[in-house]
Amino acid sequence: MGFGFNLFFILILVPSTGILLIAWLLSRKLLIGKILGIIWLGVFGLVLLSGILRWLTSKTELEKDDYYGEYVVNRDYFKGRQTDWQYNHFRFEITDQDSIFFHVTDKEKILNTYRGTIKTTDPGNYRSDRLIIQMDKPTHHIMTSNPTTYRSAWSFYLVFSSPEFYNVFFRKGKWIPID
Repeated sequence: MGFGFNLFFILILVPSTGILLIAWLLSRKLLIGKILGIIWLGVFGLVLLSGILRWLTSKTELEKDDYYGEYVVNRDYFKGRQTDWQYNHFRFEITDQDSIFFHVTDKEKILNTYRGTIKTTDPGNYRSDRLIIQMDKPTHHIMTSNPTTYRSAWSFYLVFSSPEFYNVFFRKGKWIPID
């Protein structure tokens, strides 16, 4: 726990528990025992709640293996014809041999594939590997820079900066035809 909790524990909780325990042992009143129980149940409840909230709000810590897989345009952030068009025309795959294949498609048909390799940075202060892409030249405008990785407690997505589309959002997943 934090510094404030430690101060509360040492300066308030332990002395008041000691005083209430001595009073309870001397008087044998049930009310004092219930007060002690409520105080300590409250403390354990807050510690448990704090731990659960910390776990729920912590970000996913990515390793190189987490980036392997297929990616499609993330249609959850922006709706409309432009996003649907991007979804039907761009997707990529990162293999466990550290290769990346960016596909320009017409729905399920692959029209062109741009190849490259990937590596990740040493996490250092970030506590999560960051993706570095090295594409063979010439390459597609979406793949001209490294993506920004956004993480949540449960997943992550990649955002590529494109001179034509500004930001293109990709998430891990298989391409499925849309209506």
